Amino acid sequence: MAAYHTFVTLIVPAIIAYAITLITTKFLMGYLADAGVIEEDRNKARPLKLPSSCGLAVVFGTIVGILTYIFGVTFLLMPDKHMLLDVRNLFAVSMTLLLIALVGFLDDINVKSKMVNATDIKSYKQGMKQWQKPLLTVIGALPLIAINAGVSTVRIPLIGLVNLGLWYPIVVLPLAIIFVSNAVNLLGGFDGLQTGMGAVALAGLFAYSLLYGNHIGALISLVMLASVLAFLPFNLGKVIPGDSFTYALGAGLVSIMVMGNAESFGVIIFIPWIVEFLLHLSRGFKVSDLGIRQKDGTFKAPYGKRIYSLTHLIMNMKRVTEREVAIYLSSIELAFVLLAFLMKVLGLL
Repeated sequence: MAAYHTFVTLIVPAIIAYAITLITTKFLMGYLADAGVIEEDRNKARPLKLPSSCGLAVVFGTIVGILTYIFGVTFLLMPDKHMLLDVRNLFAVSMTLLLIALVGFLDDINVKSKMVNATDIKSYKQGMKQWQKPLLTVIGALPLIAINAGVSTVRIPLIGLVNLGLWYPIVVLPLAIIFVSNAVNLLGGFDGLQTGMGAVALAGLFAYSLLYGNHIGALISLVMLASVLAFLPFNLGKVIPGDSFTYALGAGLVSIMVMGNAESFGVIIFIPWIVEFLLHLSRGFKVSDLGIRQKDGTFKAPYGKRIYSLTHLIMNMKRVTEREVAIYLSSIELAFVLLAFLMKVLGLL
C-alpha cells in the first residue's frame, strides 16, 4: 500500500504539473509577445526579440501539481488520510511561489520602447532598481513565516546541530528567501542555463528527500522538477524564463530545504550560486554574464581575464558555444550535488 500511495501522491501530481506547464508555456509565448513583454536574445547570429517572463508557466504548473496532490488524497485516498501531508505547509509553499513570481513579473514587464543601459549592456528591459529587488522578494517569505515553517534546530556543516529558536522563522528564513532568489537571478543569459542548473538542484533535493524519508520535500521537488523539465525545451531559443522564473526557482529551493529539513544539504548544492553572488558583488552587480559572440558561434569572455561570473570562468577556459556554457555549469552543479551526498554519507551533514 505504501508503494501505491507513493506512486499516486508523487508521480500523478508530477505528470499533471508537466502537462500544465507545457500547455501554459505555449499560451504565454504568444500572449506575452503580443503584450510587448519581450527581451532581446543577443547570443544568436542575429539578435532575436523573444517573449520574456514565460517562467510563469513553471510556477503555475508547480502550484497545480501541489493542488493535485491535495485533491487526490482528500477525495480519492480518504482511508489513508493519516498519511496526508500538512495542507497548511503546501498552501504556504504555493503562496510563496505565487508572490515571489509576481515580484519577478513586475521586474520583467518594465520594458522600454528603446534600449536602455542595464548592467553593462543595453537592453529593452530596465527592470527594478538593485535595492528594490531584495526589499520586494522578502514578500515571498511571509507565508512560510506565518506558519512557522521548518524546524528551528538545523545541522550546520562542520559545526553540528544548532537550535536557532525564533531566529529561524523571523530572521534566517526571510534572509534565505532574499539571498537565494536574488542569487539564482544573477546567473543566466544562455539558453538552458537557468533551467538546466535548476533541474539538477531539484533532482538532487528530490533524491535526498526520497532517500531520507521526507515526503513533503519529495513532493515539492518532484513536482517543480517536472515543471522545469517541461519548460526546458522552450528555453532553448524560443522563450526567456525571466525573473518570474529565477525568483520562483530560488524560493522553491528554499521551501524544499525548509520543509524537507535539508538546509545543510541545500547549502552545499547552492555553492555555485553563492560563488556567482560574490563574483557579481566584486563589481557592484554591474555585470553582464554574456560573452562576445564570434563568427563560428562560440563565445569569448567579455572582460578579458577578469572573472565576474562563472560564465566568464568557462569562457576563459576555452571558446564555448551557448549550449556548452549551460552543459558545463549544469555539470558543476551536479558535482556539488554529488559532494553533498558524499558529505551526508560521511556524517559531515
